[in-house]
Amino acid sequence: MGKKVLITDDTAFMRMTLRNVLEKNGYEVVAEAEDGSQAVEKYLLVKPDLVTMDITMPNMDGITAIKKIMEKDPEARIVVVSAMGQKALVIEALNSGAKDFIVKPFQPDRIVEALQKVGG
Repeated sequence: MGKKVLITDDTAFMRMTLRNVLEKNGYEVVAEAEDGSQAVEKYLLVKPDLVTMDITMPNMDGITAIKKIMEKDPEARIVVVSAMGQKALVIEALNSGAKDFIVKPFQPDRIVEALQKVGG
């Protein structure tokens, strides 16, 4: 069985796209979250091996969610997948504990490569 992944994005289309890419490459999507607070909740519940995290979401943004997940599990492996590719945001996400940053729109093999690199 492949590595377990939690997908976090506020758009259903992007969650579906990521799910398709991941499942085709042997990953098991164990949960999806629509915002940062759901991501933190579901992370603690399903204990995934990897997390994909959007930045701009309602209720709780991705940077805050990364910080909260890292507080609970310093070993968490989070890859940011966001249309917001400004350098300051990339740096903040990485400083908060994200292991990689992928800018949308992405190439499917870039997602797989990033997850493999961080331990998936």
